[in-house]
Amino acid sequence: MHGQIDWSELLTPDPEAAKAFYGNVFGWTFSPMPMPQGGLYWVAMAGETPVAGLMGMADAGAEAQPQWFTYIAAKDVDQSCEALTAAGGTILQAPWDIPYVGRVAIVMDAQKVVFGLMCRI
Repeated sequence: MHGQIDWSELLTPDPEAAKAFYGNVFGWTFSPMPMPQGGLYWVAMAGETPVAGLMGMADAGAEAQPQWFTYIAAKDVDQSCEALTAAGGTILQAPWDIPYVGRVAIVMDAQKVVFGLMCRI
C-alpha cells in the first residue's frame, strides 16, 4: 500500500457530538480504544470494517485544531522520513510506535502541508 491513503482521523472538541453526527450520516458505530497517554481513541466502524478514527482535541495535545487528518502508507516510515527531508519536507513528530497499530510520524511537505506517515504491523 506504499503511497496510498491509509487512514483518516478526526480531531474534534466534542467526540460525543461527532460520533452522533457521523453515526447518523454514515451509519458508523464506534469502538473505544484506550490511548497509552490516557484518553480514548474511537475507531469508526462501517459494519465490521474499521474506516476512520476519532479523538478529542484534549487527547491530541495543546496545539490541536478541529480537523480531519490523513495518513499515507509507507513501507518504512524511517526511510520515508529521510526521503521527505531530502525533498524539502520537515519532520514535525519523529517516528514512533503505536502498540497493535504500527509505526507513524507526523510530517510536513515542502509547501507546508501537514500529514502523517504510517506503516502498519
